[in-house]
Amino acid sequence: MKKGLLILAIAIASVLVLGTIAAVAVAASRQQGWAMPGPFGPGMGHMWGGYGGYQGGQPLSIEEATKSVEAYMASTGNPDLAVTEVMEFAYNFYAEVKEKSTGIHAFELLVDKGTGRVYPEPGPNMMWNTKYGHMAGGMMPGFGRSPSEPMSVSEEGARGYAQRYLDRYLPGTTVGEADAFYGYYTLHTLKDGQVTGMLSVNGYSGQVWYHSWHGAFVRMVELE
Repeated sequence: MKKGLLILAIAIASVLVLGTIAAVAVAASRQQGWAMPGPFGPGMGHMWGGYGGYQGGQPLSIEEATKSVEAYMASTGNPDLAVTEVMEFAYNFYAEVKEKSTGIHAFELLVDKGTGRVYPEPGPNMMWNTKYGHMAGGMMPGFGRSPSEPMSVSEEGARGYAQRYLDRYLPGTTVGEADAFYGYYTLHTLKDGQVTGMLSVNGYSGQVWYHSWHGAFVRMVELE
């Protein structure tokens, strides 16, 4: 009996210690500015942090990154898809792709700054995109929905959700226009009128997911 109680006490103490460590880690990471809360609570949006992060060396120019994205798009063989903008961040390049026929944004890409490798952006692009997403199966909001199903959250509603999130976690930051994708919106974040980063808003639930894997914004080129 005493042995059982001792084991139970040790287990409870272990849980409390681990919980304290986790809380301290989240608080410290927020203080450093790289652990914004994700769509499912503090820290969850950062499961992708460092994904494809730039590791040093001679980085590509934004013109070279744009050529890499255009070559990638040409390899898809889909003439209806076009790159609309390329952004440079500290850790990677980012590109948006739009459907010419519908005007709806199709998906988001990242480019490795050292190698030029192009790959799908993690987060909302994979998990909320109802047409081009890579994780269909019902685990996250938006899964199992038809791409033709209208989003219940309007563009203005998405801006509202995003701004309330920023007011709480990044006071003084505002949101730009909302680009509509299949199942969600992506918006630039602004400070004093200048781009600082981006976030996405689920088009059915209003959940906000901050893109924490980019690092500081550097520059942008628009191709349309």
